[in-house]
Amino acid sequence: MDRKEKIFAYINSKEYIPLKFNELATVLDVPKEDETQLTEILNELCVEGKIYITKKGRHVSLGNETMTAAGRLSCNAKGYFGFVICGEGEEDIFVAGDDMMNALNGDKVLVRIDKNNKTDKKQNHRQGHIIKVLERHNKIIVGIIYKEKDGYYYLRPDNRQIYTKISIAPDKIMTAQIGDRVAALITRYTENNKVFGEVVSVLGSEENLKSCVEGIIIENGIKQEFDKETVAESKKIPREISEEQTQGREDLRDMLIFTIDGDDARDFDDAVSLTLTENGNYYLGVHIADVSEYVTDGSALENEAYERGTSVYLADRVIPMLPERLSNGICSLNPKEDRLTLSVFMEITGDGNVVNHRLCKSVICSKERMTYNNVNSILEENDAKLSEKYNYMLPTLKLMEGLAQILSNKRAKRGAIRFDFPESKITVDENGEPIEISREVRGVSNKMIEEFMIAANETVAEYAFWSEIPFIYRNHEAPSLEKIIAFNEFIMSFGLSLKGKIDRDNPIHPKTLQGILDTVKDTPEERIISSAMLQSLMKAKYSEESLGHFGLAAKYYCHFTSPIRRYPDLAVHRLLKDFIDGQLTENKIPYLKDYVAAAGRRSSECEVNAEHTEREVDDLMKTAYMSGFVGQAFEGIVANVTNFGMFVELENSVEGLVRVENMTDDYYEYVESGNILIGRRKKKTYTTGDAVKVIIARADIALRQIDFVLEKDASKKLLKTFEERSTEQKREKNKKKPKKKYKGKKKS
Repeated sequence: MDRKEKIFAYINSKEYIPLKFNELATVLDVPKEDETQLTEILNELCVEGKIYITKKGRHVSLGNETMTAAGRLSCNAKGYFGFVICGEGEEDIFVAGDDMMNALNGDKVLVRIDKNNKTDKKQNHRQGHIIKVLERHNKIIVGIIYKEKDGYYYLRPDNRQIYTKISIAPDKIMTAQIGDRVAALITRYTENNKVFGEVVSVLGSEENLKSCVEGIIIENGIKQEFDKETVAESKKIPREISEEQTQGREDLRDMLIFTIDGDDARDFDDAVSLTLTENGNYYLGVHIADVSEYVTDGSALENEAYERGTSVYLADRVIPMLPERLSNGICSLNPKEDRLTLSVFMEITGDGNVVNHRLCKSVICSKERMTYNNVNSILEENDAKLSEKYNYMLPTLKLMEGLAQILSNKRAKRGAIRFDFPESKITVDENGEPIEISREVRGVSNKMIEEFMIAANETVAEYAFWSEIPFIYRNHEAPSLEKIIAFNEFIMSFGLSLKGKIDRDNPIHPKTLQGILDTVKDTPEERIISSAMLQSLMKAKYSEESLGHFGLAAKYYCHFTSPIRRYPDLAVHRLLKDFIDGQLTENKIPYLKDYVAAAGRRSSECEVNAEHTEREVDDLMKTAYMSGFVGQAFEGIVANVTNFGMFVELENSVEGLVRVENMTDDYYEYVESGNILIGRRKKKTYTTGDAVKVIIARADIALRQIDFVLEKDASKKLLKTFEERSTEQKREKNKKKPKKKYKGKKKS
């Protein structure tokens, strides 16, 4: 038992009496020089929710407080209430807005439970009030500056999950004017639940779209500028590789190796090659940029990559993990230029089995920079002009097409889930304004490269597992039984159900879920059911343990193929090269085990943060784009039905809400068991998958929210009400938002 466990065991014991820090140090016989370490341990126990410190400074175990719990506060964006998320397997705790003290959304808090659903049958959730903030989540908050009669300036947060106004002294607003969007650093929380801050960046006016994007980036903690040390280090890296660097590497510069990427891609971290062996098997080569040759352990570049974790892809920009000198320069597999790579060669049989593989450090020279569109035109449309231009590559491309189909069939046979609905593509102009939203169609070449990368990732992960080296795996665990039951209930409204008995003794197999996708393929409800299924699955994570990949039905999996834009891939390369070079000594193994565990956790956190940022910017761009079509009619599909209305998705993937109070031809009630809205008089029903015609009534950029009304309900009076409401909101934008109290029983 280590020191931390011993201290917690003592505080949690029956004989323990709540003590102050000095008393605790005396009782535990902690030397003066070790008191700092004791402070750190006690702080860690507080953050973990195992103990808390009373107002009088006494340390108390939660184990002795049966009606107390710790968790993360999640506030509701459309009401004055929230829930404390306590962790897996524990029920959430409802907290009214007035019971939050000065806790903000995302804070880790200690909550005293006032009502428990086990004793109060009227309560659907446990209910409590926050008694202490254990860990602050929000360092910088973005919002709009306004002024009140007391002479103080205030920040109205863009994030509607933060209810508290931020007080800012007149000398702390920099050059900001009333109505400007700013980023404010939180400087102080007071006991009377006030929050103070100071402006650290003026982003622009409230209506400016670019200021909205900047606000999202800042509030999510996405770092845009590289540290001076990182930039200086990158400038020292040569633009070309030297012959000395090629020593000890396999020379593949004469092979037919090429890249296939999107039209607008600038960083090429993977290239492919394919030949046939003497026995007729395929010999696939996947060649990945050797970024670890330049981003070395302990360097500023390494520290920066670890901190960022991933590149962030937004509609109007890319925020790279590495400086451009590396990402678009020496690390990018540009055509006709020698590059250092890590290559994995796989011998694959006609039924898709990898029967042999070889991993090596290499040097390549990509022969062509191919694009998905060009290759699709060649393989799908037999484009004569492109076929002639790339005549020498045609046999290889056709061979690749055949192998990709074999690999796809192999994955399908073992039960991998294949989500095939197109993603939305947002096109912006030179000012960052959205000018088009469309579905991004994936052709044969996109799927081809995907199959080759999956094969490489699986092969490398299995190699690392059986070599017993410290490693970072990409795991995707099976969904919980509760989520699968909920998904099954959802698809019943479409006349579908999951086959076979599913319980804790008979867990779901991915092949069962794929069967549902096959059934709804090319139907109006395909995207809706696919989205619902995706939401029912677990989030993939990085870990030092190999737990398999449920979605791919793979026993071993990792990320190996994108080291320019993902830190785990970069780390995996370094580990593999150490193993190849015989540098994984016994003395180094313990350090590497700790490193891969920490790197996996950090990379998972960065990935979630990046995805959240990308999603928020997409929602913003979609709202801004559709604001130009207010009053116009569109056809859509009902994507979801709730007790307050129905969400409708348009052909271009934009989603908006038809509120039930604006469905004027009848009084509609929500029937949860059938997931439908039904009119009380005429018995007209609406459910997921229904085709409807809607008119855009409002597009609120600040809230990133689009309101639809059904075309048949779109009276001049109703549309005028939306217009007046929008005008009123603009008029009131500099006033304090009134607090809305919620005494509901259900989690929203």
